[in-house]
Amino acid sequence: MKTDRKILVVDDDKLTIDFLDLTLSKLGYQVYRASDGLEALEVVKKSNPDIILLDNMMPRMNGFEFTQILKKDKEFAEFSNTPIVMFSAKNDLEDKILGLEMGIDDYITKPFNFTEVLARIRNIIKHKELSNQIIKRERRLAILEAMNTNLIAFVRHVKKPMKDVKHDIDDIISGKSNNVQGFANKYKDFYNEVDAMVCSLEEEILDLESKRSSMKAEELSIDELEKKINKHIIQMKESYEK
Repeated sequence: MKTDRKILVVDDDKLTIDFLDLTLSKLGYQVYRASDGLEALEVVKKSNPDIILLDNMMPRMNGFEFTQILKKDKEFAEFSNTPIVMFSAKNDLEDKILGLEMGIDDYITKPFNFTEVLARIRNIIKHKELSNQIIKRERRLAILEAMNTNLIAFVRHVKKPMKDVKHDIDDIISGKSNNVQGFANKYKDFYNEVDAMVCSLEEEILDLESKRSSMKAEELSIDELEKKINKHIIQMKESYEK
């Protein structure tokens, strides 16, 4: 099974990083490697990984220091939401709490079982897919809100002048006024202005509708998303068992 998902493995233990590289590559992932936090920051910039498997106890820059920079430094703002699974030889509750508070998504204590690692990756993939779908729907709702706001503004702009038009027409019909030419001159500019606004509004609505339809086409229902994730998990398990 091939996948376009990229995983960055950060660990100073060569056996661990070689093992994860081999097994994850077998499952079809694109695997990137780094031996410490400092090197990992450079790899993040170049690869933009989907998930980071991160050891904590490393030379030069440990996992917590790496996470702090990735989540808080403006230079890495575009990567700040990258999910992180942290590995550590420590079974310290305080370390786990600190890691979670810093923005680490999951935590595994060494020595680990690879099946557990796959389960963690699966959960993160599911969470990320759901988050992406929510973001897409929020953007589509924002487009609909923009369309609604523009229509309301247009209606408010023409409402009073249209009342004035009706009042002047009623005066002409009732005989209170016979200045038809004056009426025509008065509202010629208003008509041209409204016509221009309608054309501009129509173009904007068509553009927004095109964007909305495109975003809607990319959305998945909850059932479709569940099927997609389950299919990926089954393929991943089948590849691992080969």
